[in-house]
Amino acid sequence: MPLGRILITEDERIIAEDLKMTLQEFGYDVIGIVASGEEAIAETKRLKPDLILMDIMLDGKLNGIETAKDIFIKFKIPVIYITAYADSETLDKAKKTKPFGFLFKPFEEEELFSTLEFAINKIKSN
Repeated sequence: MPLGRILITEDERIIAEDLKMTLQEFGYDVIGIVASGEEAIAETKRLKPDLILMDIMLDGKLNGIETAKDIFIKFKIPVIYITAYADSETLDKAKKTKPFGFLFKPFEEEELFSTLEFAINKIKSN
């Protein structure tokens, strides 16, 4: 039985595929990879993941913060941000969406695993 169903929202395909392989090795079920906020919203509605890994900079009209806010309002699905952008203004905007974590690129597999474990445990305890 998978540890959790994850949707990856990442506009860099190589990073997304690497994340997918790593998550599958950890025992997670990666149910989709999308590159834009609009796709993330549509796939969240269709697939109902347990958790979304969300890049802040995405293809399309919506950034990851706007997308995460919309998804949480509509579906109550939590996100973990994955980003290379750590400026204080971006982080302040992201914090307002109440994410279940942040991973700053580049990150180690151990960081990814522990952040996911924390988030999945939080989801299951609610």
